[in-house]
Amino acid sequence: MKTRCCFFEDDFLENFHPLTLTRPVYDLRVGILTLGDKWLHALNVPKQKSAGTLRNHLKGVFDEFKISDPSDFALWINPRFIPSDGLTNEVKNLNENEGLISDNQLVAAFISYETHEKWKQLGIDLDDINAKNLNHDSLITLKNSWELFQINGDQISSDVELIRNNFERNTKDFPHAVFTSEENIFIEEGAIIEPGAMLLADGGPIYIGKGARVMANAVIRGPSAICEKSVVKMGAKIYEDTTVGPVCKVGGEIANTIFHSYSNKGHDGYVGNSVFGQWVNLGADSNTSNLKNNYSSVKVVDWKTKKEIDTGQQFIGTIMGDHSKTGINAMLNTGTLCGVCCNLFSDNYPPKFVPSFSWVSGNDIVPYHFDKAVEAMERMMERRSIQLTPSYHRMMKALFQSTSF
Repeated sequence: MKTRCCFFEDDFLENFHPLTLTRPVYDLRVGILTLGDKWLHALNVPKQKSAGTLRNHLKGVFDEFKISDPSDFALWINPRFIPSDGLTNEVKNLNENEGLISDNQLVAAFISYETHEKWKQLGIDLDDINAKNLNHDSLITLKNSWELFQINGDQISSDVELIRNNFERNTKDFPHAVFTSEENIFIEEGAIIEPGAMLLADGGPIYIGKGARVMANAVIRGPSAICEKSVVKMGAKIYEDTTVGPVCKVGGEIANTIFHSYSNKGHDGYVGNSVFGQWVNLGADSNTSNLKNNYSSVKVVDWKTKKEIDTGQQFIGTIMGDHSKTGINAMLNTGTLCGVCCNLFSDNYPPKFVPSFSWVSGNDIVPYHFDKAVEAMERMMERRSIQLTPSYHRMMKALFQSTSF
């Protein structure tokens, strides 16, 4: 019997836009790993034996899950539910056509080829499986994009345990840097920590990925993660609960923020309680507001209805989609949602809701011409030796055509 992991999305998908306009939910990063990678590590499943059910515009950019052998089984997993020891054991013990549900949402199911094909065509039908209700209070569940940074510190600690066999470097390799609680500092092969850098792990683990560089006089407080080939620039201040994803470059002051990958905040300025997608660039002295002056709860615009909703949260900065950029001295208001491939150039606050492919100056929004947007994408990606593929172009074209201003 052969088993492969199939990640799927549910009715909460749009709560994670704009981040999930260009990626499936399982590709969201929180902690050190993506949601999908957390499950693969927890279940000890090779990456080549996993994929997802994909929306049409994502096909070709990400791998689509397929079964060719009718004797195969599929383990369907909802990546909004983060693996814990208890949940992982429940999933491992599933028998054929058994599943786990919480609040009528499927968490995981071990299904036959026939059931898989039916669900792929017609959608999930809980009547097809023997379903066990899970205690909702014992689950770590994501329902909104801002919850990514809210649980980020705990997830850094959890992910260190999942991948702790990978660490080969020792703090003693860097005698001119300063470390506290060295047992909580995890450094991978090829990482460089320059003289004068301070890694303060008293409050939680600090992870430094393969080939990453922490420049002189940078200060990092744990829990924090600096992922593969990323750079923390000189004098940067990285506060707790922050993840700098692979191949990013960051400077200035950063607190409780997630950068997915290939994104830059290379200069001074503050970002806090925020999430940034791929290929984002924040101009010098860009700042995010994450707390209202009257200390009331933050309101954000619902991506689907375009109506403002009260989140009940006191701290929310900016949620920004892939390939979006700010000019120098940009100011981003509390609870800003910025779509994919936007340019924000202004000496005033832009709107709190910015549709994808927008060119924004103050409160003036005009569409970003698609061909010009693609030119900018290609140039930025070429700087990192990444090619803009036809599939990626089709994905962006579909998003551009679906955007209303």
